[in-house]
Amino acid sequence: MAFEGLSEKLSNAFKKLKNKGKLSENDVKEAMREVRLALLEADVNYKVAKELTAKITERAVGQDVMESLTPGQMVVKIVNEELTELMGGDNARIEFASKPPTVIMLCGLQGSGKTTHAAKLALMLKNQNHRPLLVACDIYRPAAIDQLKVVGSKAGVPVFEKGTQNPVKTAKEAIRNAKDYGNDVVILDTAGRLHIDEELMDELKNVKAEVEPNEILLVIDSMTGQDAVNVAKSFNEKLEISGVILTKLDGDTRGGAALSVKAVTGKPIKFAGTGEKLEDIEVFHPDRMASRILGMGDVVSLVERAQEQFDLEEAKKLFRENKAIHFDGNGYSEEWKAEAAKRGLDCETSCPLIFDRYLTPESVKMFESQGVMTKVELEARNEVKWEIYTKKIQIEARVLGDLVMNHVVPVAIEYQSKLIDNVYKMKNLFPAEEADKLSAENVAIIKKIAEHTTYIKEHVDAMVEARKVANKITDEREKAIAYHDTIAPMLEQIRYHIDKLELIVDDKMWTLPKYRELLFIR
Repeated sequence: MAFEGLSEKLSNAFKKLKNKGKLSENDVKEAMREVRLALLEADVNYKVAKELTAKITERAVGQDVMESLTPGQMVVKIVNEELTELMGGDNARIEFASKPPTVIMLCGLQGSGKTTHAAKLALMLKNQNHRPLLVACDIYRPAAIDQLKVVGSKAGVPVFEKGTQNPVKTAKEAIRNAKDYGNDVVILDTAGRLHIDEELMDELKNVKAEVEPNEILLVIDSMTGQDAVNVAKSFNEKLEISGVILTKLDGDTRGGAALSVKAVTGKPIKFAGTGEKLEDIEVFHPDRMASRILGMGDVVSLVERAQEQFDLEEAKKLFRENKAIHFDGNGYSEEWKAEAAKRGLDCETSCPLIFDRYLTPESVKMFESQGVMTKVELEARNEVKWEIYTKKIQIEARVLGDLVMNHVVPVAIEYQSKLIDNVYKMKNLFPAEEADKLSAENVAIIKKIAEHTTYIKEHVDAMVEARKVANKITDEREKAIAYHDTIAPMLEQIRYHIDKLELIVDDKMWTLPKYRELLFIR
């Protein structure tokens, strides 16, 4: 995985900041020494690493750690923000010409992946409803033109080539061809060359002078680390590149190129190659890459939640100081219920009881005075509302009962039977003591399944009986209240045990979509 080594070293550096209530200058400086060393080992430019750690230190020293956070998490947040800024802040996109075609020239060292990424970029643009044209300007590498034709064919993008003709002339003719045939993007695949090869670099200068490309993208192999930065600096000085395509980010990349190239050249990384397939190219997002490098998961969200908690504490402080503030509640928590009671505010959470507000003298007077509804009409309306509420819970209960008894429980028991069979075979195959040891986990799972299925079956039966009792109630309001107070909580209890079985039962046997699967269904 890319940046794995760097991520591990940074994680180790942050561990030392745990359990500290406040970050002192020494705490931060010690951690930053390790961060700087990790960056240097990842082949980050020395000057870049030094300036980055200096900025982080300046921000982190003396920073009070918010409640519910560890100092390490606070530093990670700061490092995340600085890394994001270091790599460009916002993602940079292609600057399309106001009058097509947009000309994109790719350049770079031999073997950096220009030809492949020319096709990748073309396919990406094609999928964005553009009409790209690939142009073969590499007349030096054997079979370079043939390779471009192959990858162009796979991408479904036309290729313009004139054999070993001068690349400058080929590029000019390609642009005329694009105008004639309606191609709005022209991608020039130039020959790989060393940045110290003056003759070949002059050729690129001539192409630039003749066709005036809208974008000059330098293709860099991220595996080359610090050398990639030197290459980027040299190409930028001679051609004034507009951006970088960083390749092979799916490999064991140390990360130096990604972290250094923007700081050294001032030019953003616009795209990243993430695999061998033509589809494996994506817009480079500095914020996502920073999170990837840090392996931080949802730490930023955690910090944001901590800030919300901090705001709540400020609100409590203002309450104590008797300052007038607006309090919106927080999900009918016990804290809010207590505050609402103090203020004489309605904090009812039962839907059937909330409908009663339509029938208060104040509500009836308001509706009647405005000629909206009479008292009789309001009463009829409420009857319908209570009936609809009851039916919704009824349907939900019936569906859940059917799913449980016809899908969930049978599958769980089937999986349990397989585990039992496995345990039985273990006891026949191994000595008793060893068999007990090897099958202990399966036995534990068998017991858990039994507990969950027993609970589910008992409570489904209890829910059916509770529904029978509730259905005998003739008053729609009282029936709705019974469904809310008695049956709805049963649904939640049953669902809890279904969720537990979902985590236990083999994915291949589970007949219903699992929660994690639903996340990827479109």
